[in-house]
Amino acid sequence: MSDELTRLVNGVLWPGFLGSEVPTWLGIALDEGLAGVVYFAQNLVGDTAALSASIHDRSPRALIGIDEEGGSVTRLETQGGSTVPGAAQLGVVDDVTATEATGYEIARRVDAVGADVVLGPVADVNSDPRNPVIGVRSFGDSADLVSRHAAAAVRGIQRAGLAACAKHYPGHGDTRTDSHHDLPVLTLTQREIDEQHLPPFAAAVQAGVRSIMTAHIGSPLWGDAPATLSPTVLGRLRADGFDGVIVSDALDMAAIRERAGIGGGAVQALAAGVDLLCIGNPTNPGAAMLPDQDERDYRSARDAIIAAIRNGELARERVEEAARRVASMADAVRRRPEPPEAVFDADSIADRAVRVQGELPAFTDEPTTVIDLRTPSSLAVDSAADHVARVLAVGGEIVRFDASSATRSQLADAAGRVIARQSVVLVDRLDVGCAQRAVLDALRAAAPGVVAVNVGLFAESDGVVVSSPAASALAARAARRALRGR
Repeated sequence: MSDELTRLVNGVLWPGFLGSEVPTWLGIALDEGLAGVVYFAQNLVGDTAALSASIHDRSPRALIGIDEEGGSVTRLETQGGSTVPGAAQLGVVDDVTATEATGYEIARRVDAVGADVVLGPVADVNSDPRNPVIGVRSFGDSADLVSRHAAAAVRGIQRAGLAACAKHYPGHGDTRTDSHHDLPVLTLTQREIDEQHLPPFAAAVQAGVRSIMTAHIGSPLWGDAPATLSPTVLGRLRADGFDGVIVSDALDMAAIRERAGIGGGAVQALAAGVDLLCIGNPTNPGAAMLPDQDERDYRSARDAIIAAIRNGELARERVEEAARRVASMADAVRRRPEPPEAVFDADSIADRAVRVQGELPAFTDEPTTVIDLRTPSSLAVDSAADHVARVLAVGGEIVRFDASSATRSQLADAAGRVIARQSVVLVDRLDVGCAQRAVLDALRAAAPGVVAVNVGLFAESDGVVVSSPAASALAARAARRALRGR
């Protein structure tokens, strides 16, 4: 295997890895020109700044990326929940100064652990409220709203000296399938995509965003391939003026893995115009994960690309172009930050994002029973994380069950608890016809005054609802303050 060719191919690979120290295979790859790594929660259990320093000492131009969106998606605060506002909260407040300040704060925290790229903001317009993977990760359901806040978040992140990565092009907001499990297919016309979903990405480009992440979504408009593997889709992004780094969403997601494999997906993505290949989280296979899953996934991508260059399937010039863009971004993040233009006040933003429907009963500071009806929405987002319920309960009892399979005995037990003591029902889906709403209605039949706390998208509902749109510690504390009338 040619050392020169290996170094070229490594320059477009962005793997995850297991553990909180640099494994042997990763150290060798960094020595051989690896573009960098992506951190996931399992990497951030020790001294992350020291881990980053060890990576940068070995390879000064290595880019370290991290999914840190605020709100429901955090890697830095996985255990306790995010203390930074999420996109939906910022969209409700609709104050671009607050959004820029939040972007700066996210980047400041990411910089503090030695990482270089914030995998955000989400620039998807969440036009389908049933979307299982975007939801409150989006600033809203309007192209204008999302555009101005995506641009503000980019400015804030990059003002801190890091690279932002707007995602997921050409827009993941009108889907009902999680691409971690299957390929979502858009049924929109090209005009609808152009008018409703592309403007936020154009706004991010105007704001100088250094990278844009692709979506694993399909459409009859561009054939059978997901957008990540489509020259038509990625060519449009270039034609619209973006000359930064195109980053693939994770290649180990089912939408790619089960169709092309990690290796085949890597080759096709590069050929389509992707510059930096995010390989994915090696823990995603769960119990099926092999002890060397991280190295296997990396080698699958690397070896497939090398073979494709050698046999003429993939033009070497295309990989060289991609590697140049990645190296240019690595150089761009090595600069001093600019001071923020606004003071960051997370609690104020979270409080402004709360909406209360109906008349709240008197709540005290005593422990509260929480009936938690949420279930995890995707591999990327544990929207049902326990920290939300813990913050609301303040030491009270937490009862959790799946609304879609609730038994009569569970409903009767829950009704008895909400009648007997101070309580709330915790939900993240209240649209008509969903299981959580049906269970909430059943509980209200037994206890008409029951209060719902909704950490998902806002939806009209009978009865009292406190909406605080993020599955985060910050949003839960704001909901608790609203319950107390503070």
